[in-house]
Amino acid sequence: MALLHRAQIHPGKLELLADWLPGRRWYQGPAPADVVRVASSRFDDPDGAVGIETMLVRSADGPILQVPLTYRDAPLPGGDDWLVGTTEHSVLGRRWVYDACGDPVYACALAGAIVTGGCQAEEFFEVDGVRQIREPSMTVAGSGTPGSTVLPVQVIRRVVEDDERTTIVTDAVELAVVRRPGAGAEGPSTATLSGTWPGQPTPLPLAYAVPR
Repeated sequence: MALLHRAQIHPGKLELLADWLPGRRWYQGPAPADVVRVASSRFDDPDGAVGIETMLVRSADGPILQVPLTYRDAPLPGGDDWLVGTTEHSVLGRRWVYDACGDPVYACALAGAIVTGGCQAEEFFEVDGVRQIREPSMTVAGSGTPGSTVLPVQVIRRVVEDDERTTIVTDAVELAVVRRPGAGAEGPSTATLSGTWPGQPTPLPLAYAVPR
């Protein structure tokens, strides 16, 4: 489960993305970006240290873009190339925001969801000691089987970006994140994470996994 905070964040996530997105090879839209949120989902970090959120965003009349992010309370070692920016969270303090494709914690969570048929984390607020569940704006589901063995990702060896996807090569699995869902990119395998969101009731592939 993902605990959310009713907090002020400055600069906001969309403000960070407005500056960062136009530099991405797979971005389509104006520069600077005028970013709006379409939907989002979260994965759990078993250690509870890293926030993992996948955002679907759009700029002007451009396509929907998939932007997975990780939130950390300290810099990711060796992660300078993946830093989106820093923000001040009124509850958690300074947060380092990364393109999750360069973060091993995200790679591990994504691989686990795909291989085990997992889904997004349930999101909730805690108000006066009472949990208030937030309805998901997006649902995701892996194509695998519950109980399947997932090799833990320890190291990201290489990240390759092209016009439609970002490929994450790790010590355990190779992952492909579809940056423009529904744009027609063929997946490299049948091990898939698919998603639905408002206006998209038919599941679309969001990511693929190929065991190494």
